[in-house]
Order: sequence, then structure tokens, then C-alpha cells
Amino acid sequence: MCGLVAILQLDGSSPDMPALRRMAARIRHRGPDDRGEFLDSDGNVAFAHQRLSIIDLATGHQPMSFDGITVAFNGEIYNYIELREELKRAGHSFRTTSDTEVLLRMYLQYGTDAIKRLNGMFAFVLYDSRSGQLVAARDHFGIKPLYLCRMRDKLIYASEIKSILADIDVHPEVDPVSLHDYVTLQYTLGDGTLFRGIRKLPPGHFEVTNLDGHTRRERYWKVSYETDRTRTEGEFVEELRGLLASAVRQQMRSDVPVGTYLSGGLDSSTVTALAARETNQPIRTFTGAFREGPEFDESEYARAVAEQCGAQMYFVYPTEKQFIDLLPKLAYHMDEPAAGPGLFPQYIVSSLAASKVKVCLGGQGGDEIFGGYARYAIGYFEQALKDSILGKSEEGADAIPLAALAPNLGALKQYVPLLKRTLRSGIFESRERQYFSLVDRSEGTIEAFSDAFRSHYRRDAVFERFTRVFNEPETSSYFNRMLHYDMQTGLQSLLHVEDRVSMAVSLESRVPLLDPRIVELVARVPPPIKFKGGEMKYLFKKAITGLLPDKVLNRTDKMGFPVPLQIWARDAAKEFFCDVLLSQRTRERGLYDMNVVEQLIRQESNFSRVLWGLLQLELWHREFLDAGSTRSLGVIHAA
Repeated sequence: MCGLVAILQLDGSSPDMPALRRMAARIRHRGPDDRGEFLDSDGNVAFAHQRLSIIDLATGHQPMSFDGITVAFNGEIYNYIELREELKRAGHSFRTTSDTEVLLRMYLQYGTDAIKRLNGMFAFVLYDSRSGQLVAARDHFGIKPLYLCRMRDKLIYASEIKSILADIDVHPEVDPVSLHDYVTLQYTLGDGTLFRGIRKLPPGHFEVTNLDGHTRRERYWKVSYETDRTRTEGEFVEELRGLLASAVRQQMRSDVPVGTYLSGGLDSSTVTALAARETNQPIRTFTGAFREGPEFDESEYARAVAEQCGAQMYFVYPTEKQFIDLLPKLAYHMDEPAAGPGLFPQYIVSSLAASKVKVCLGGQGGDEIFGGYARYAIGYFEQALKDSILGKSEEGADAIPLAALAPNLGALKQYVPLLKRTLRSGIFESRERQYFSLVDRSEGTIEAFSDAFRSHYRRDAVFERFTRVFNEPETSSYFNRMLHYDMQTGLQSLLHVEDRVSMAVSLESRVPLLDPRIVELVARVPPPIKFKGGEMKYLFKKAITGLLPDKVLNRTDKMGFPVPLQIWARDAAKEFFCDVLLSQRTRERGLYDMNVVEQLIRQESNFSRVLWGLLQLELWHREFLDAGSTRSLGVIHAA
């Protein structure tokens, strides 16, 4: 895992190398083991790289150049061993054992078609001096970040936004479209960021830029939901079981110690159990919980899995004081406001893991692939109820009738407030409107903003952008559309957190469930099989039967690492919340209705995320938008 910066001068001048070094220094935490630079002989392309050494510790230095091709690469190519053997048969010889050289030689052999053959998490910028082209690419799911900023005289790519902001020609401003996205959803849609003029290269895309600045962007991968009705449930289960084991086996490849995050949920428990099979030593597991009550502590499930696997267990209990001390620092590392307060405990657990290992495997992505969120069951219940009343369905063979859902509706008992809210919006709304109401966080949030902000806020415009993503896949299945939307949006925000909290402590975080082979298989499974009877994660549970303790496999109370934020806001951390949200600085910004904010600090309900969203947005403004903040505080945090 590493950090990169790349500059292409569009006006024919040479890149400012001291500026490039400043930009790379901002992300030294991503790769403290080694650093490198590259300047093209013509002088208008320059790379800087910060390396976290994981594979080929001795000879994997970057930027790496062979035969007129130079690359700065962040991530891992998990199938690099198989690809290297293929390239050897094609006549290539290797000077290193690194996956970076495999990437270079794949490009020499196949050009940009090579990207389709990679199985991994990656973001890279490659300069082909033979054709005078810059190639930038990002992995299938956006596990690794890559940002770009195009100005009149140059194009900048970087692993983190703070690197781009280190360029003296970049002046941070709020992007109002993305701000409305964040207020509504707590993440941004499309390739936007909260910074005007700074974009993300979307997952599953690459772009090629000529030296004159002409750019073409191409999507090299997207999920196909073309249903396979030729196989039985048992056949799908068997193939999935094999792919899960294969993905974990490949992602255990490392020349440094490997451990696992273990929350006690199905996803991280499965990854841990499979990883334990791939090592002769006890796997090291890392678990976090809170002491504020049982509703904030699921460590008993993590302990059951770890004991069954013979793991070496490590536990940590984040505190209120750590929350107060760390949150401004985390705002800096995140670059943009985070989707939920799980950011904080994830950072604490990552810090613990980084003290013991250099690579950690986690279960991120399982809910979006297999259907693990309660809103899928709620949304589908609404759809099935509407279909039963109207006597018709938009889904054809993919439909799951209301009667089939009945045995599993009891699982929704703990989500009655959400169910009431969505039913109140009307079951005869379109599927787009139904699902938007389930992911929309503006209810209870927008009221906390000032009249001036609300006068410009356009929820319908956010809904239009939501609809474009929701309706993108070629599938009649409502369940598949929900999964697809979350994979393209909410998952991106979770991976953003995953990347930043691990990289902040120089730890490589891997996510085996986001193996393209797994996602492609599950996408083809008929919804009546993978979401049988409306049971969340039905297919996944079948595939891992016998792997985990029954108390973990059959649990129905997965928490998702809740943070006792509201308890703290009424306790010792109240002063912190007031100092930030009720300060004169915040009042002068004019974003919030201070009466509502005061009320939220006094009595926001547990597990609400309104207060969190307001806090994140204010800290972000202070860190990156207020005059001089990026130049001064950034240097302190990066040190």
C-alpha cells in the first residue's frame, strides 16, 4: 500500500519538483518505508511515490521503469503470481519479484486491456514515453483512491486530496452539488468531491491523456446482472464456497505479517476463519468494543470465532477522551466528511493492528454483495405488498411473492421506526422513490441547517442524481438494483474510511469479499435464490455453514460497530460538542440553525447520525476551507 502523486504539465513547461515533493510529503503516512521520484526526459511528466513495503521488500522500489514505461502504483495485484507465469510463457523475463513489475509487463504485453486482467485493489498512473500518453486506472470497486484536478496549465493525480491542496495554485472551495449530496446521503454521488474542481476517478475506469491534454475515459468493468437460471441453489453455493476460500488464500500473500479485523459479524468472522486455515501460525485478530453498554459491545461473538480458530486475540476499548482528542486529526486524514461515526473506532482498531502486523484482512463489502442491510428486507416487503395489492409485478421471474417473505418478517421487528417512516411515504410510489426514502438522511438533518442554506438546498436534484445510479443496471430485479446502488455509492464511502484509517497508521487493509469473481457470481444468481424468502444474506449463510460457531452464524442482532456518540454528547464530551458546534466560528459560517443544534446536543436519540454529520462538516470546513488551515494544520498532522 502506498501513496502517489503525478503531474502532467500541459503548457510544455517542467513540473515544479519542490512542489511535487511537498505534495508527496503530505501523504508520507501512506508509505513511510521508501520514497522515489521520476521526471520524464522531456521534462513535462513527473511522479512521486511513498512506499509501504509489503511484497518484494528489497527490489520493489517505485516509480518503476522498464522499456519506456514508468508507473507509480498504490495497492496490490493479488493474482500477480499467476500473471507472472503467463508473461514468462510469453517471453518476458523479470528483474524483481514484485507485483509492480507484473503490472508494467502486463501493460507492455496487452496495453490498457491488461487492466481487465488484474484482480486486486489498485490505483496507478503510468507514463508511456513511446506513445506520449499518461494512463490512470482504479480498481473495480474503488478500494484504493485516486483523485484528479485539471487546471489550465497542468493535470494532477494524487492518492489523497490533501496532496492536491499542497499545490499553491489550488484554492479550496466548496462544491455545492456535492454538499447537497452529503447533507442528504452523507456521501457524494458520481465522481464529485466536496472540493470544487477536484474529482475522483470512478471505480472500474481508466483514462488516457495525451501530452496535449486530450483525455478519454473508459469503463473497463461493471457488474452484469444477467441471471443464470441453468444452475441449482446447491451449485451456486458450492462455487461461492470455493471462491471465498480462493479470495482469502490469494489475499494472504505477503512478505510481512498478516492479521484480520474481527467484529463478530458474519463477514469478518468468515474472513478470519478462512484466513486461519491458510497459516501454520495462530492468526492474529483485532477487535474493538465500547464499555458503555451491551448494545455497544459484540466482542463475545468475536471471541467465539477467535477461540474456534485458535487465534491470538487482541481487544481494544475506545474511550470518550480518545474521541475528543482524535476527531480533528481524523478530519484531516479523511479529506472529506465521513459517512458514519464508525470512523473513530475503526481508527483505534487499526492503530492496534498496526502495532502487531503490517497487513490486515477485513469483511468490508459483504452487506452490499449478499444483501445484509435491513433496508433491503424493508424495501422488498413494500414492493411485494404493492405487487400483491395490484396483482402484478415489474420483476417477472425475479419476483419474490409476499407469502414467501412472511417467515422472515419477524427480523424487521427492531426496525419498526424505519418501517413506519417508509410506509408513511406511500407504498404505491415508484421503486426509485421507495429506495431513496430508505437511504435519505435529510429527514431530521435538513432542519438543523439555516434558512439561508435551506433556501438553496435542492433535494429533488439529489434524487435525480440518485435515480441515474439506481436505474443504471440492466435488471428488472428491485433487490439487484438496491445492491447495485449501494455498491456504487455507500460502499465507496465505507471504503474511503477503510483506506484512510488504515493508511493513517501505515497499515495495509485488504477486503477479500470484494473479489470480482465473487461479485460476478452472486450478481448472476436469481434473486429468489440469493434473497430466498427475504432472508438477508441467505446465499452467503448457506456457503459458510459449518465454518463458524452457530451463535455467530445464526445471530440476528448485528450492530455495525455503533458508537455511544449521544451518550458522550450528554456527558464529558458535551463541552467538545459545544465548543465546535456552538462556537462563534460556527455561528459566523451561517450553515446551521443553532437552536436545533443545541437541542440535538441535549437529546439526540441513540444511533442517530444527524449530530455526527454536522460535526464532521464543521471540522472539515475548519481543516480545509478556513483561511490558512490547510497550510498550517496539515503540516502538524502529517509530521
